[in-house]
Amino acid sequence: MQILKTIDEVRALVKSWKKEGLSVGLVPTMGYLHEGHKSLIVKSVEQNDRTIVSDFVNPMQFGPTEDLATYPRDLQRDAELVESAGADAIFNPEPEEMYLPNFSSFVDMSTLTGGLCGKTRPIHFRGVCTVVSKLFNIVTPDRAYFGQKDAQQLAVIKHMVSDLSFGIEIVGCPIVREEDGLAKSSRNTYLSADERQAALVLSKSLEFGKNMIANGEKDAKMVVDCIKKEIEKEPLAKIDYVEIVSWPDLENVDTIDGSILCAMAVYIGKTRLIDNFIVE
Repeated sequence: MQILKTIDEVRALVKSWKKEGLSVGLVPTMGYLHEGHKSLIVKSVEQNDRTIVSDFVNPMQFGPTEDLATYPRDLQRDAELVESAGADAIFNPEPEEMYLPNFSSFVDMSTLTGGLCGKTRPIHFRGVCTVVSKLFNIVTPDRAYFGQKDAQQLAVIKHMVSDLSFGIEIVGCPIVREEDGLAKSSRNTYLSADERQAALVLSKSLEFGKNMIANGEKDAKMVVDCIKKEIEKEPLAKIDYVEIVSWPDLENVDTIDGSILCAMAVYIGKTRLIDNFIVE
């Protein structure tokens, strides 16, 4: 497995693969990989002849008060996981490689990004769309893989690919959880022992809401209010948002009908965690 640091190296490698008629999968990540990322890599390896994993903490998607400086990084650990999953290369550029000093071109979206995480992270999705567009242009993959845990991101990327005619298949993959239900996340490493236990309130409250819907509840506000009440029982939890929206267009709904996304962001101590479920 190769670790590539420059855009030219990636392009040369992909060009050699495509010259042989090989298909290419891309798994974009911000590193500090876990079993959730590994599931994406394994799916790409299954569906493509070659797989590249990008390992890049993208400064453009962090706000001024967010955790860019402290976001966990461990390239050696990541490389071991990537190799064990069967991928062929890691693209691990420095920020200066991705963003030249006079960088001033961005990819933005006027729909899908104003609600949910976009409410409190107003620059986040511009950063996501810009870096993913760059990665698509650099790697030119046949398929790219994203996790459902970042459901809004998945919807945004699919919409962007359609709008901009990238010609890339976007593959969404299920949430991977710990045995006790907590969604796997690089930010889980921030949690103390007490906070780690408190964080279970996310998956437990979502399961409560999912059961309400399965039992016939159609009032979206009723489900959201009951989920919030469950979260508020945990002293270490502070709600950023809990919402039910249509899937995948992320519009507000009053009545649960058709495909919906129930998504939340909750602070456990100082750590912001997200989780969701989709009902088709």
